[in-house]
Amino acid sequence: MRSFLNRSGFTALLGLGLAAPARAQTDYYNTDRGRPVQIEDAYVTERYAFELKLAPVWLERQRGGIYNWGLDPEIAYGISPRTQIEVGLPLVYTDAGVARRSGIAGLELSVMHTLNRETETWPALGIRADLLAPVGGLAPDRAYPTVTGIATRTYRWARFNVNGQYTFGSALPAAPVGGVVTGAGAAEVSRWLLGGAVDKTFPLQAMLVTAEFFGREPIHEGEPVEYSTSGGVRYQLTPTLVLDGGLGRRLNGTAEGWYVTFGSAYAFSLASLFPTGR
Repeated sequence: MRSFLNRSGFTALLGLGLAAPARAQTDYYNTDRGRPVQIEDAYVTERYAFELKLAPVWLERQRGGIYNWGLDPEIAYGISPRTQIEVGLPLVYTDAGVARRSGIAGLELSVMHTLNRETETWPALGIRADLLAPVGGLAPDRAYPTVTGIATRTYRWARFNVNGQYTFGSALPAAPVGGVVTGAGAAEVSRWLLGGAVDKTFPLQAMLVTAEFFGREPIHEGEPVEYSTSGGVRYQLTPTLVLDGGLGRRLNGTAEGWYVTFGSAYAFSLASLFPTGR
């Protein structure tokens, strides 16, 4: 009977109908970068599953009345066990009063791998490699590769995530004070970033509450290390749809000010991508 099911492809269809929704029902528990906070956990999209980040939106008000907002649609795919690939296309609008700019701020390509599952003695460890390519009018004028190390440790009362990140490539000239930077995408590129987050889940409500603190050194020459803190919520609206929102503040630096985020993600899979038995 098992051989027959494999040959007929029924196993793949069953995986589409049961495995993907089952995974999606707990998607609120897995924090992604920027949804709703910068610090993420060490886990990736399940194998053969897609995660379509439908409308991640952020809005910030910097010191001096400068407003920035952006839309960062992304899609992730679990290409192999504990490994995902992801593509994103950030869209940015900057309003500095007398100067306004909008456009594509780069093409984001990334691969992330979970090195191990969490045990009683070891946290879960993950590694992410990103590339911001010079695509679009507001993108940096060169590619910037980034490597991030991630650790996740879970206790009964809370879960902790730590991220350490470094970006390779030459520094950009200092951003003009009170003006629009050349390449709004480059404005968010960090030479390094280090921070941690703590989150608490409420399984009966399918909800997660999280808070973070991190420091980053901008890629622009002469800019000081910036410190930021934020908090947010992820909520499972349906078995395949998750909503998230956050509120944060940059505590110092040229971009000091408040920012808010809102996003959603839809998890699905395709029967044609599931392996069939011989």
